Amino acid sequence: MPKSTCMIPFHDRCREAAFIRRYKRFTVEATALDGDDKGEVLLAHTNNTGSMLGLLRAGSTALLSPAANPNRKLKYTLEALSLDDGFVGVNTLTPNRMLYKAWETGALPELAGYDHFKKEAKVGNSRLDAYLSGERGELWVECKNVTMVEDDVACFPDAVTERGQKHLRELMELADTGVRVALFFLVQRPDGRCFGPADVVDPVYAELFYQALECGVEAWPYVAHTDHTGITLGERLSVVGS
Repeated sequence: MPKSTCMIPFHDRCREAAFIRRYKRFTVEATALDGDDKGEVLLAHTNNTGSMLGLLRAGSTALLSPAANPNRKLKYTLEALSLDDGFVGVNTLTPNRMLYKAWETGALPELAGYDHFKKEAKVGNSRLDAYLSGERGELWVECKNVTMVEDDVACFPDAVTERGQKHLRELMELADTGVRVALFFLVQRPDGRCFGPADVVDPVYAELFYQALECGVEAWPYVAHTDHTGITLGERLSVVGS
């Protein structure tokens, strides 16, 4: 499948709403811009615990997908927020879904030669997002969602992440055993021209990131393009300082 094909389509009942605010960390308020309840306030769940720096602007267009469980308290899930002339995907489950879809369709050359894909695979006392195996051996992958761009550089993280630091240490330990290890960064900002760790936000993560590269951990930053229909996998970006 070519990378220009929409790989993660949005629900056909995905709605547009005007963003009002995020509160209690996981809840978003937005005003419906379509449907019979146009003008009413909708509540949506957001699984993005980062700062979403520069994206939480009152009046910006939010794309909300209906919850799979109709009995869920929050009837929608925040998928994307508008920025300039496009959308930025903020659902943190998207990178995992994209990695699997890319493996399934052969869209990522880095995944060629692996016949088996296990999600949420346990290693030691932790779980990583994917474990692949095949004629090329073993491959462990951790996925990250990138929504911040500064001076054309797509940056991760957008908030201090002790969990992310922990993952980097685990990936380095794995790489030391001789297996292939990678970080898949899905850059959901089309204005990113290259990728680098956000040292101003989390200097510990940035230092560990470059240590991980020296230990053999691979970094795969790929751009994602989002519109009303869904998300498309774009080009791979270079890594600053590597």
